[in-house]
Amino acid sequence: MVDPGDQVFLRVETQNIDFLNRIVEGWDGLGIVSTLDRDQGLVVIRVTPDTKPELLNVVRFLPFPAEVLEQK
Repeated sequence: MVDPGDQVFLRVETQNIDFLNRIVEGWDGLGIVSTLDRDQGLVVIRVTPDTKPELLNVVRFLPFPAEVLEQK
């Protein structure tokens, strides 16, 4: 079960939200992507304590810019 406190907030270009979702969901249990504000490209990815470091590493190497805004 995902702790609601384990979240990573990102800003991406709006056209990349779906691609981000496909990457994260396709990475077998890496996290769950939810769009917070489509117009601004704001998303939250719910993760577990075990997958959070891996997700942050994946974000660094995405084929498009992704700004990490906050981690909880």
